Amino acid sequence: MGMKAKELVIRAGIDLDALLKELNSAYCDEWLAYYQYWIGAKVAEGKMFALIAQELAEHAGEELEHAEKLAKRIIELGGTPAISPDLWLKDSTCGYLTPENPDAMHLLAQNIQGERCAIEVYEKLLNMVAGKDPITEHLVREILEDELEHEQDLEDLHNSCNASAKTCDPKPKAGRK
Repeated sequence: MGMKAKELVIRAGIDLDALLKELNSAYCDEWLAYYQYWIGAKVAEGKMFALIAQELAEHAGEELEHAEKLAKRIIELGGTPAISPDLWLKDSTCGYLTPENPDAMHLLAQNIQGERCAIEVYEKLLNMVAGKDPITEHLVREILEDELEHEQDLEDLHNSCNASAKTCDPKPKAGRK
């Protein structure tokens, strides 16, 4: 734990406990997003599944990097990252969308939804630290930029599939998670 890191945050008027809670929630979201992308890449089927699976696998690695960076910042501020996968679901904001339908387009739609939630999480965190905690602000901006890029990548892939394959369904089937 970095005494000065904590001190700078507190001196800036940020509620350290609230910040650690939000960072931990984002950390949990990143672990769940990592697994959702990773398993989606493994089980994907259907039209364009190879291309979509490749994109999901790439995003999985980036989500894991986000979790690592968040864990480092949580520790710097004297906190402890969620140490059990049970906590990932409990403390997550975005949750986990089980890939019960392996159709690649369905998986793509689920992950677009997840990215949109992540964008909201990082927007909230950015509002909490902007102009007050430059280290956390830099980290959050960096991750937010990645999440916006992920959403765009997935939307582009989704639109490309729709344009090239009229049988692709852009929305998850009703009644499925």
